[in-house]
Amino acid sequence: MKQLFDDVSRASSKLVTKAYSTSFSLGISCLNKKFHEAIYSIYGFVRLADEVVDSFHDYDKSDLLIDFKQSTYKAIEQRISLNPILNSFQHVVNDYRIEKQLIDQFLYSMEMDLRSTEHCLDSYEEYILGSAEVVGLMCLRVFTEGDEKLYQELKPFAMKLGSAFQKVNFLRDMKSDYETLGRVYFPGLDLSTFTEKEKEAIQRDIQKDFDDALEGIKALPGTSRFGVYVAYIYYLALFNKIKTLTSTNIMSKRIRIPNSQKISLLAGSYVRHSLGML
Repeated sequence: MKQLFDDVSRASSKLVTKAYSTSFSLGISCLNKKFHEAIYSIYGFVRLADEVVDSFHDYDKSDLLIDFKQSTYKAIEQRISLNPILNSFQHVVNDYRIEKQLIDQFLYSMEMDLRSTEHCLDSYEEYILGSAEVVGLMCLRVFTEGDEKLYQELKPFAMKLGSAFQKVNFLRDMKSDYETLGRVYFPGLDLSTFTEKEKEAIQRDIQKDFDDALEGIKALPGTSRFGVYVAYIYYLALFNKIKTLTSTNIMSKRIRIPNSQKISLLAGSYVRHSLGML
């Protein structure tokens, strides 16, 4: 039965999400249950592509990404794939009418990781658009359930939230991105002379993204607001921890939020949400 394969496919996406991201897994668990499988499927797709460009160093990454890209479009067109992650993703794309343009932009950013080790302002903004902002829009398509007016109203805020998350990732992973992958994402940055002034400028930019995104989170339907807010709170806590470190500290270790603190943040978020204090 195909239903059994579809169930296994969705379970595979959930497994990938839980294995790679505690923060997003907890956030998804706080969404209305009807959205769980769809958001797991989006994250599984994004994670798989990201692994190709970030982790498979002993293989031809370009060839793997080309194959992944072709398989993605074929899965969407045929409404099935023997790759469980792509099979669950195509269901979401077709069910929620996620635009091909968003998928194109995401995959283009993955291609950029194969050929770009540093960025100018234009390529930096394009990379964030594809790697993060359009992922937020894919999720927003799910959350708004076909309400085009609401989608268009919340679109800029979803993009800001994706941008904030990605820029925090850049700061958190600055050491490993540079030493392992040879990448510097922030434009014009020389990590051998990374200064407090440069760090503060980056932080101001990220804080503005967070502030703008919060306005959109408040306007989300009740079915998705709390789950998105939990992810926002986790990333904001990580960002605040990064802000306490010096530019030298950032280049010496990877910053994390312990699971015990995540549970505490979850509890506090639930109280604020229940009392209407977002």
